[in-house]
Amino acid sequence: MADEILKIKDLVIQYVSDGEVTEAVNGIDLELKEGQTLGLVGETGAGKTTTALSVLNLVPKPQGRVVSGEVFLDGENVLEKSEREMEAIRGNKVSMIFQDPMSSLNPVMTVGEQIAEVVRIHDNVDEKTAMARAREMLETVGIPGERAGEYPHQFSGGMKQRVLIAIALACSPKLLLADEPTTALDVTIQAQVLELMRGLKKKFNMAMVMITHDFGIVAEVCDEVSVMYAGRIVEHGNLQDIFDNKRHPYTEGLFNSLPDINNRKSSLKPIKGLMPDPTNLPSGCPFHPRCDYVCEKCSKEMPPKTWINDTHYVRCWLYENTTESRLTEGE
Repeated sequence: MADEILKIKDLVIQYVSDGEVTEAVNGIDLELKEGQTLGLVGETGAGKTTTALSVLNLVPKPQGRVVSGEVFLDGENVLEKSEREMEAIRGNKVSMIFQDPMSSLNPVMTVGEQIAEVVRIHDNVDEKTAMARAREMLETVGIPGERAGEYPHQFSGGMKQRVLIAIALACSPKLLLADEPTTALDVTIQAQVLELMRGLKKKFNMAMVMITHDFGIVAEVCDEVSVMYAGRIVEHGNLQDIFDNKRHPYTEGLFNSLPDINNRKSSLKPIKGLMPDPTNLPSGCPFHPRCDYVCEKCSKEMPPKTWINDTHYVRCWLYENTTESRLTEGE
């Protein structure tokens, strides 16, 4: 049985600014095993990136604060680590690829120097050895090693994203956090980058969290899916559960918003309304103001987890009395 790389338990994160409290993450539970890929899906502002930053213990301070919860990375609670201890963990056990390759690289350092810097910090090797590793990593992501002496402005957007992947994988981390890594790229380059990430994940046997709003990407690279809304996971399951047996009205709405390539005349069905203000979340289920199936209970109480099967749960009162599930908050 694969080892558990990541376990998040009842994580609550808030941001405080000008006296207002933004409720970014509101009780997240996640588990990820070695070699698995989890897709974290939801609209902008759902709390996906903040969840990922908590794994690196990089929730911005002093505005951001972890109110409660635990984040175990390879068995250790990173929220209890000092900054010095985290410096040894970031880039070594866990790495992150950010969504904008244009602004994530240092413009006055060569790409080789930026990769070699990670290697020197974590592997304690000399500059010559680190640069050799940097050239090797560039080759691994499909860039000729001799381009190590070039600067970011000499690379296209897709090439810059490959450089960021090389930096993230330079020390063979156990967990890779990918925050919408193909958002700024055109469709053809997106496909190339996803294929590269899939191949490297297999080669290094990494676990990966893919943060995205694109179900096409989820279908391509993920084993399991967590659908986030207003800082909560409202539905979780494997690909078959979510694509073929979706239960939550929000998940249903996300799929209905996708264009139908087999019916060019069909119109899109957007989810009505807007994401709630995170400084003033609605009572009960946060999705109830936008839900087509809303009932009186939805506005008063947060629904617990309803397990549809061993891999699939949903937080929705529609399934309160379903006979095929077991209703337990603690699982």
